[in-house]
Amino acid sequence: MADNLLISIDARGVATVTINRAEKHNAFNDAVIAELDDAFATLGANETVRVIVLTGAGKSFSAGADLGWMKQTATYSTDENQADAMRLSGMLSTLANCPKPTIALVNGAAFGGGVGLTACCDIGIALSTAIFSLSEVKLGLTPATISPYVVRAIGARAAQRYFLTGERFDGIEARRIGLVHEIAQSPDEADMILNGIITQLLSGGPTAQADCKELITFVAGRDIDTSVREETAKRIAARRTSDEGQEGLTAFFEKRKPSWSVDHD
Repeated sequence: MADNLLISIDARGVATVTINRAEKHNAFNDAVIAELDDAFATLGANETVRVIVLTGAGKSFSAGADLGWMKQTATYSTDENQADAMRLSGMLSTLANCPKPTIALVNGAAFGGGVGLTACCDIGIALSTAIFSLSEVKLGLTPATISPYVVRAIGARAAQRYFLTGERFDGIEARRIGLVHEIAQSPDEADMILNGIITQLLSGGPTAQADCKELITFVAGRDIDTSVREETAKRIAARRTSDEGQEGLTAFFEKRKPSWSVDHD
């Protein structure tokens, strides 16, 4: 049996995680969830990894929950279902809170949990032909576990439409509502866009990027009061005096590339 995930790391420190269940449209079950959780945690802790790209094998990104797994969970008790859902929630949290920049390369259909994976990533790229759907209501269910990340990405107003209708929408609409950032007309163009974004990410300080992710989580939705202003001032002061901050400023004034640059002198 083929591995559920294919993981590679190139010389630049770009890790690619490919869900490798093309025959199942890269749908996930409990085993795939556990493997994804471990992959994101391991790569996030790997100091040689600078960027993580998530994609799917074949023609789909991820069809969400595997039908066999869904059939099995229908026989679980409420407590068993909650424990099972918490494992999915844990994997999504590991991805969303990964300290490395993450990119979803949506190469095809993304349904249910596949939309959740996209929303958990920092940056989304999709083919214009990609199809998205939050179709849980058509099964009498709700996209509960993925909802914090999807609503954060697309906003409550768009969620009200797509959670309630379960209708399908294309990559262009996914960009309009904020689920993805870039649209490609072909796989080659998607690769070009992906490599351009990776180049930009590799020019930034790795720990600064991790701190930026924490910063966004901290400030999002908060009133700009004294406590927020004090905390953000504290954070920039810490960055200015950090080794990475000192190196970045020194490199700028010396007109050279900083030490974290892939092709630094």
